[in-house]
Amino acid sequence: MNTTSPESAPAAPGRIVLLTTSHRVAPGLLSWPAWQALHDADRVLCADGAHPQLPYLREAGIQVDEASPTAEELVEACAGGHTVVVVATGEGEPRLTDGLARLAGSGRVSMPDLELLPASYDLPGARLLDLVQVMDRIRAECPWSSQQTHKGLAKYGIEEAYELVEAIEEGDRDELREELGDVLLQVVFHARIAEEDPDAPFSIDDVAGGIVTKLIHRHPHVFGDETATTPEEVKEHWLRTKAIEKQRESVTDGIPLGQPGLALAAKLASRVRTAGLEVPLPTGEGIGYELLALAARAEADGVDPEAALRVAARAYRDAVRATEGVGA
Repeated sequence: MNTTSPESAPAAPGRIVLLTTSHRVAPGLLSWPAWQALHDADRVLCADGAHPQLPYLREAGIQVDEASPTAEELVEACAGGHTVVVVATGEGEPRLTDGLARLAGSGRVSMPDLELLPASYDLPGARLLDLVQVMDRIRAECPWSSQQTHKGLAKYGIEEAYELVEAIEEGDRDELREELGDVLLQVVFHARIAEEDPDAPFSIDDVAGGIVTKLIHRHPHVFGDETATTPEEVKEHWLRTKAIEKQRESVTDGIPLGQPGLALAAKLASRVRTAGLEVPLPTGEGIGYELLALAARAEADGVDPEAALRVAARAYRDAVRATEGVGA
């Protein structure tokens, strides 16, 4: 028989809810469990009086106290079965969570129930917002970056693209991830510079919006009523919609003449073959015409002559190093 009176029973330890939010999600867009926890709480605390969520919480009728309690103070506030929600700052609450961990580990304190409740989640691609924000600050505050122009950065775009290709050929996953980031930086950097153009400004959102529109339009088999079951049919859709968009006078329009020679020759041969034109290769003396013929033949066989030459050149480099007795 239990003879313990209600007055002598130990007080319920209560509950602590650590509410985390993502700064990459608009303030006020919280999960339903988060809103429930906030409305049901006995107290809601936040150490940062300028936290972006606070105006929205107060608009919803939730009283938020600006306070930064110690772990001991927070445990005491929960005594008697109370629930306290802590709206975490951008850095989280490492001092508070470390203190709660020490208290729990001591075994001398009746700890409240502890719950980590994510109130908003990052969607895929959310870190791109961080990159845009960082680039904006660098452009404004860095003496070098603030002076750069599209023309001045052009060489870096070429370098980064080649380094990306090399990482792909090497098969190094860590290097591939890094080089993709470097290429992405070039895109964001140019878009940030473009915002300052006095006559025709555009932003990274305009860049992204443009490519989204293009991808949807050129994939009617994905976003429309067309069908495509083979890569060849997909390419036909792509070329047909591209031709309508560009309204080019020649199949050679839009081919950048500044690209490496083998790639240029292969691209010209590809355009001619795809258009069904019968254009004999020009003849002449010298290695250039021989390389043109080789590039056209490689393209017809489905081989990228630029990549094939790089593979052969790397093998040649390895042979040279082996002859020199140099390690790979």
